Amino acid sequence: MAKTPQSEPEPVADSDENTTKGRATPRRKEQEAARKRPLVPTDRREATRQSRAQTATERDRARIGLASGEEKYLPLRDKGPQKRFVRDYVDARFSIGELLLPMVAVTFLSYLLPVGAQQYAVYGVYVVILIVIADGVVLGFTLNRKLAAKFGATKVERIRWYAFMRAIQLRPLRLPKPQVKRGHYPS
Repeated sequence: MAKTPQSEPEPVADSDENTTKGRATPRRKEQEAARKRPLVPTDRREATRQSRAQTATERDRARIGLASGEEKYLPLRDKGPQKRFVRDYVDARFSIGELLLPMVAVTFLSYLLPVGAQQYAVYGVYVVILIVIADGVVLGFTLNRKLAAKFGATKVERIRWYAFMRAIQLRPLRLPKPQVKRGHYPS
């Protein structure tokens, strides 16, 4: 039996009045081919360079967002309106804990001095530590009361340790950076 070659049917040309796109719909095969990318790039060095640049850009954005206090970039321990209130309250006040680190540095330097001066420096650090602890306890009770008044007594989170650790850090080294000036307490 002889087979007669069959020609493919010619596509029907769309008339201008039926066409709204101005072009034919691409076939599935063409769309898939257009989306295909190689799994391994042809220029691996350039791909690595681009990947590092993108990662560095993302890292810089996250660092800036953390420093400015953007909620999206904060770690879990710093998220939430109560933590923001605590940060603003601690940043608005002067804490004796900010002097603890410089006082310890002075104590280490005092070891270069005679024994009597060393003893006074160590006693001074002990006194500052006791004052810092007392200040932290008062800060914790004050913040619990203020948070209960603002957010409701049943919804207060445990924030004493968070507030204390922020209060003993030097102000320029705190992250997220202080958003309020000293004396401007949150309402």
